[in-house]
Amino acid sequence: MLSVYDDEQYLFQALRVGAAGYLLKSISSDELVRQLEFAHSGQTAIDPGMAARAAGTAARLQRDEFWPGVRQGLTQRESEILSFVVAGLSNRGIANKLVIGEETVKTHLRSIYRKLGVSDRAGAVATALREGIYQ
Repeated sequence: MLSVYDDEQYLFQALRVGAAGYLLKSISSDELVRQLEFAHSGQTAIDPGMAARAAGTAARLQRDEFWPGVRQGLTQRESEILSFVVAGLSNRGIANKLVIGEETVKTHLRSIYRKLGVSDRAGAVATALREGIYQ
């Protein structure tokens, strides 16, 4: 995958769905050729500048130093919203608690559903409970 996003979250999401690598668009043409050959040989090609940071992030993930749902690709805000959904709050209730608009809550929910592979609130709650994101 060739991307402009220099963020481990995108790297991990790409690898989770089967990408053979994750390279930044700022890569030189010579390095791109080298990395593509690397990927073609069955290795995972990761932008050299991101590799050390990704290793550190992976180590913290193993030690559970992140928020609930990070392993599923949820952002901190999405995790917070999912916790309110699991607790039974409405979109309006979540918006009031977080001092954001209801449309913003809906946008976050769509992202949560996509990342969890579900189509509605009930599916999100069931997945959150089944996968141990929330009790």
